[in-house]
Parts: sequence; C-alpha cells; structure tokens
Amino acid sequence: MKVTNKMIDKQLRLRGRLYNLLISKPTETKYIKFMHTVKKQTENRKGKTIEGLQLREEWVTRKDGSKLRICIYTSHNQKKDVPGVLWLHGGGYSQGIPELFASTYKRLIEARDCVIVAPDYRLSIEAPYPAALEDSYAALLWMKSHAKELGIREDQLVVGGESAGGGLTAALTLYVRDTAEVNIAFQMPLYPMIDDRMITESARENNAPIWNSTTNRWAWKLYLGDRFEKEVPIYAAAARATDYHHLPPTITFVGDIEPFRDETIQYVTNLKEAGVPVEFQLYKGCYHGFDIISPNAEISKKATSFFIESFKHAVDHYFAEQD
Repeated sequence: MKVTNKMIDKQLRLRGRLYNLLISKPTETKYIKFMHTVKKQTENRKGKTIEGLQLREEWVTRKDGSKLRICIYTSHNQKKDVPGVLWLHGGGYSQGIPELFASTYKRLIEARDCVIVAPDYRLSIEAPYPAALEDSYAALLWMKSHAKELGIREDQLVVGGESAGGGLTAALTLYVRDTAEVNIAFQMPLYPMIDDRMITESARENNAPIWNSTTNRWAWKLYLGDRFEKEVPIYAAAARATDYHHLPPTITFVGDIEPFRDETIQYVTNLKEAGVPVEFQLYKGCYHGFDIISPNAEISKKATSFFIESFKHAVDHYFAEQD
C-alpha cells in the first residue's frame, strides 16, 4: 500500500517526517545497529517513573537461572482488591523498556484504580522467539501468585500492550487459553504486530512513516530467527491461529495507513465470528504508533479517549459480573 503525504492526517505529518529522518535510506544492517543504539540509550531510563506514580522492581528467576526484571506501577494512594494489568511494551520485539510507556500506565491507573505489572522482557536482538513470550507468561504467573501482595484480585487479571506488545498480548491470550493456568478478564492488544507473512494489502509495499513494510520484515526476521519464512507457531504470530473461541473480550484500535491495518481488522473479525466481544476503532490518516508519536494531535486524543473509556467500561462490566 503506497502512502502519500495527503493520506496522512495533517497534524501527524511533521512528526512522521522528522522520525523518518532518524533512519534515512535504511538497510537491514543499519536497522539492527539502530536497535542496539536505542537499547543502550534507554538503559539510563530504567528505574525512573513520572509524577503521580510509584515504581518498584521485582526479579523473577527464569528456568535457566537468569533474572527477569518486572516493574510494578501504582498510585500513591493505592487501594486494595483492584484489577491487575500486565502491560507488554512495544518496540517491534527488538527495542524498548517498560519505563518508556509510563504515561499509558498513568492514564490507566487514573481511569480506574489498578496495578500495572510491566515485564522487561528479552528483546529479539538478544534472544528470538519464544524468549519474550516466555517472559510475558512468567510475569503473568507471578502476578497471579502474588495477587494478595500486589493488592489485586486473582480473577481480575488484564493483559495489554501496543504494537509488538499487542502482538505478545494476542499470543499470550492464545497460550493462556490453551494451557488453562490463568484466567484473563479482557485483553487490549493495540495495533498489534501479529502476522509475519505480510500478505495483506496494507502490509505489502507500505511506505508510511514510523513503521513500514521494510522495517516490519526486518523486525519479524529478528524475532523469529531460524523460523523466519518457515512454519511459525500461533504463539509467535497470533494471526496464524485458526481457532479464536474462548479468548477474552478485546479492546483495540489501528490507523488506516499503517502495515498492521488489515491484520488487525481480520483479527477483530475472527474474534467476533468466534463470539468474542470486541471494542474496535479504525482511525483515518494515521500511521503506526500515532498516538505515541503525536499525542497532542486531535486524532490521537480521540484514540486515547476511546482506549481509556473502553478500559473503564470493561472494568465496570466484566469485573462487576464476578463480584
């Protein structure tokens, strides 16, 4: 899908152009080098939060003996027996840390009292699939086993994330459904990265700002490793699933000019056909991650409002049924 400047929302154009200048005429080698540079630059953000939130860290031991860092965000006057939200950060599976998305955590906590648990999962530049999924699942099990300590209800666990974090969310809910060790109240995979095949119209030859067909292909290649362009499990790329029954109610949105448009729409369609309740919006003229890149644009405010209001409604609706 070829994207022209006129197709982009006017308030999103400048930020999109400026971001693209960071990686002019990218190559695969340059992309990987840039991912490593970003990783180094984000190290100094670890342990930092924003006004209005408290942050503490916990460490979970993996099967190989290494440690998974988990960030726990709460308000300063945290209440008890509130929903627990596992938030999986974005970054193409290859970059990012939980601290970069603290503004999202603040919005969620202010909307409805909750506790955010955000794992610093392994990135694909160091460990391909299934490392990130294993870390996400370990964090979810840790949440459940420490529910009382966290002040959350074991039957009120929520999973969400944006982009690659949305892809991990969709994959994790499939995995949880099939292992049946944890109950998830609802999921929030925002503009999720879920289809490595890149066969949809929006994913082919997409040249939109921020994320396009080229960067998408490189990111999937890093994440899948030896599995790239071979048989890929549904827990790596959720769009490959054929059974969407018994998945949790879902909240999501996506821009109409980004690579993930069609796979998100198909995912929503599959969920609805399987009888899963879905709240979904498609935003015109929006590239990938527009709500984060240009948060003050009117279209971004609309998307954020939809997301937060849907979260509030889901908490009030699905959790009330369990009381």
